[in-house]
Amino acid sequence: MALSRSFKMSKRSLSPSSAHPSQKRLKSSFMPNKVATAEAATKVDQDPPLFKLLYAVQNAVKPKQGKSVVYWMRMADLRISDNRALSQASTEAKKEGVPLIALFIISPQDFLAHDRGARRIDFTLRNLTMIKESLSKLRIPLHIITHDVRKTLPSGVISFLKDLSCKSLHANIEYEVDELRRDIKVCELAKSSGISATFVHDKCIVEPGLVKTKENKAYAVYSPYQRNWLATLNDDVAHFLDESPKPNPNSEDVCKSKEFSHLFETPVPKSIPGFELDDEDRKTMETVWPTGEDVAFEILDQFLQTKARTSQMGAVDPLANGAQNSDKASRITKYKVDRDDASRNTTSRLSPYLAAGVISSRACVRATMKLQNNSDKVDGGKDTGIGRWVQELAWRDFYINILVSFPRVSMGRPYLEKYANVVWELHREDGNKGAKEGAYDSDPVGDGKDNEALKKWKEGRTGVPVVDAAMRCVNQMGWVHNRFRMIAAMFLTKDLMMDWRVGEKYFMQNLIDGDLASNNGGWQWSASTGVDPAPYFRIFNPYSQSKKVDPAGDFIRQFVPELAKLRGDDLHDPSESTADKLGYPRPVVRHHEVRDRALRRFKNPGEK
Repeated sequence: MALSRSFKMSKRSLSPSSAHPSQKRLKSSFMPNKVATAEAATKVDQDPPLFKLLYAVQNAVKPKQGKSVVYWMRMADLRISDNRALSQASTEAKKEGVPLIALFIISPQDFLAHDRGARRIDFTLRNLTMIKESLSKLRIPLHIITHDVRKTLPSGVISFLKDLSCKSLHANIEYEVDELRRDIKVCELAKSSGISATFVHDKCIVEPGLVKTKENKAYAVYSPYQRNWLATLNDDVAHFLDESPKPNPNSEDVCKSKEFSHLFETPVPKSIPGFELDDEDRKTMETVWPTGEDVAFEILDQFLQTKARTSQMGAVDPLANGAQNSDKASRITKYKVDRDDASRNTTSRLSPYLAAGVISSRACVRATMKLQNNSDKVDGGKDTGIGRWVQELAWRDFYINILVSFPRVSMGRPYLEKYANVVWELHREDGNKGAKEGAYDSDPVGDGKDNEALKKWKEGRTGVPVVDAAMRCVNQMGWVHNRFRMIAAMFLTKDLMMDWRVGEKYFMQNLIDGDLASNNGGWQWSASTGVDPAPYFRIFNPYSQSKKVDPAGDFIRQFVPELAKLRGDDLHDPSESTADKLGYPRPVVRHHEVRDRALRRFKNPGEK
């Protein structure tokens, strides 16, 4: 297909709403391959695309004479400060005496391919609105473009650069397979057009591919990775953590120029057709997840300086009045012992801001060092609250490193192929009649809409209080404490024996912090199919887990109001008579009855 209409520099392209296809139309005409074959996954693992991209960048052409430098902002770097690609682009633009142009591309087909939900899209658009205002004060336009067909996006980008007489393109690396392949193509087309293309590491604290075993292989176990990660980081703190300068302002001439002034006029759309939030959900997201870099730093500061509060347990303003400062009992100081207590805001709740790049993970680590009397070393040990939290940031790097080193995991494949044949419970009835019996379309996982047990899991009506509280929290807040994610995921994959990819997809579609690497890593850990997994025979008992993570039952009562009057064991595992009386569903399965089924099927993959 030729260049998308929305990339052409006409006034019509400046109206995003005119170019957005509906999700309904996209679904009928766009069917991306959601699960690769084992052969295709193996082939990609043997030749990971990140290293192809880095090679292409190293062999890019020297910048030609041009009239602009372009920074391409992605969904995971929605900030101006400490943004490596933006900073480098600005430095070059100033040196060459040309304006810096910021570009953001809305690609609805990519949203569908990656199961992006309306909440994440809304969060992106709200942040873009603030970024556009901030960049405008620096006389830097943020041009918003919609591109309909993801396959033609590279050629569309290059055509846009040519229209601007661009000499060089700068962007931060996205590590998913599709995005790496896209950027490799962009490099190829840029080179043939005499445009320099530079893609840099920004998302991680320690870039993927750097921390390796003694055998020069990628780690597949977190603990040794984290130890090496911390040692590598502390060997050169400045290299990994130094803050990138903010962009320089453009000359006043750019606002009046014929070539560039119209770029300031591009509006940020309020929503994308097919990815809209209803009014109630939108208001909730605006309250619970306010936008902007300043907000992200305020949330970080409260985590570092103030005590946890029970009033902050649910869908509330994270910066509500009433926080009490404390040096000895701040949330991060108590993080080692309190992190699994979901009855208060014991965690940072920064995951949406980290996933969207509203704040850099480097800034978070620098803040912990400042808290420790401006230490020149990073505390990543298990004996302090700060160290334990830094370890959580290391988990983010670990899962991205897995995504890069074993690309199969972003292609719908289990890391452990021996579990590819585990028999999952039937959750679809819409088989592709044109294919062989039992086959499905390009998405063999689907939504699971045909299975009643799966529907109850999604709605938080399984009859298992801790699972239902977790899922209702997801549905209300677009977020839930990680321990509850694990419990809900383990219940789906082991008690209900549902394909982990169904749950992975649901979380991506509903969590505002949906991130492929971390989400996939967590689901494959719970399903025992991934790296460093929970052994298949270690199956969470949801009732004992409930008593550990919510001993007083405050979290359950918050999200399962039918049980608000119960206490003790009755709350965690109500009897059938109690459940019936309170209008609460009976358990969809009995844990002690289905546990053996999971053990049998994982011990002998392929056996019913």
